[in-house]
Amino acid sequence: MNQHTVKAYGDELNQLTAEVARMGGLAEAQVADAVESVARRDVALGRAVVERDVRLDAMQHEIERKAIRLIALRHPVASDLRKTLSAMKLATDLERSGDLAKNIAKRGLTLAEGEPLQPLTRSIERMGRLVSLRLRDVLDAYAASELDGAVAVWSSDDEVDEHYNALFRELLTYMMGDPRTISGCAHLLFIAKNLERIGDHATNIAETIHYEITGGEMTGERPRAGPAHNDDLQPLTDDRSA
Repeated sequence: MNQHTVKAYGDELNQLTAEVARMGGLAEAQVADAVESVARRDVALGRAVVERDVRLDAMQHEIERKAIRLIALRHPVASDLRKTLSAMKLATDLERSGDLAKNIAKRGLTLAEGEPLQPLTRSIERMGRLVSLRLRDVLDAYAASELDGAVAVWSSDDEVDEHYNALFRELLTYMMGDPRTISGCAHLLFIAKNLERIGDHATNIAETIHYEITGGEMTGERPRAGPAHNDDLQPLTDDRSA
């Protein structure tokens, strides 16, 4: 390739990475705002999160379109190919995280119509902050091509699971103690599950970063927190309220 072609090719790759980073920033804001809308019973913010979700969908489609075009026209190999494939993988995880944030906001709108469940809402807020931090850290690792940062997020996945398990038990205790809280607690259970899934997507992103940088897969199994993980609440694994 001549110098002009090489520069154009490099610009396309850099633009693809930049667009994934921008999409990541929006997804991170969606998660943080969704949690805040629940914690503050902020109806306007919750509706804004729901409405903004279409932007993430559009960004994912545009990233996929540009990545496929780059593969078709430039035939990237080695690290360039990994970077292109990683962009598509990350866009998918970010779009799904946005869907989960939208689901959280929609359930928050329903919760805002009922009586406050302050102690439980604070627990949700703490878990939400942890998940938001994981997402921010892994996106920072992507922007900086920092392998250690990605591995750190991957290795700390069990912290999110521990929060989820503790919150699961807390919500069940409330429901058994006061049947009037069952409806609100059920919504909070789905919110907690959605947050746990966003944490899983952050871990997926960490694995993709590892693949992009090294060309290999993470070795070993993801850290897990005790027997009360996902399968103990199988009906809550997919929130179809989108």
